Amino acid sequence: MTKNLKVTVDGKVYAVTVELLDEGGDPGVLPAVAPAAPLLASVPVAAPAPARPAAVPSTGSGDVRSPLSGKVASVDVKPGQQVTEGQQVMTLEAMKMNTYVYAPRTGTVSTVHVNPGDAVEEGVVLMAIA
Repeated sequence: MTKNLKVTVDGKVYAVTVELLDEGGDPGVLPAVAPAAPLLASVPVAAPAPARPAAVPSTGSGDVRSPLSGKVASVDVKPGQQVTEGQQVMTLEAMKMNTYVYAPRTGTVSTVHVNPGDAVEEGVVLMAIA
């Protein structure tokens, strides 16, 4: 008796035909399995990645740069707002963990280059403090 089976090996699907031995058959003989051509499966195509903010040229020591690659979870300050050195100005998310970004100096937020939801690379200027 033969039986058609579908077998997955290392993520590839194979259609195989297996000969089943009856109980009176030789137990020392293994059924013959010949791999067939891999079955084609539809694979979903990933949507293109959202555009990442372009690197902003450095404007000075008041630049707030991303310490890691991730997604902007929140921007906690606005342009024109006064901040003090060490104040939390932004939250980034990477690998389901939040990283808080702090002002490198006391001053006024002059520009914010990113928005919540933006993907950023390590080292990109997130905002400038004058």
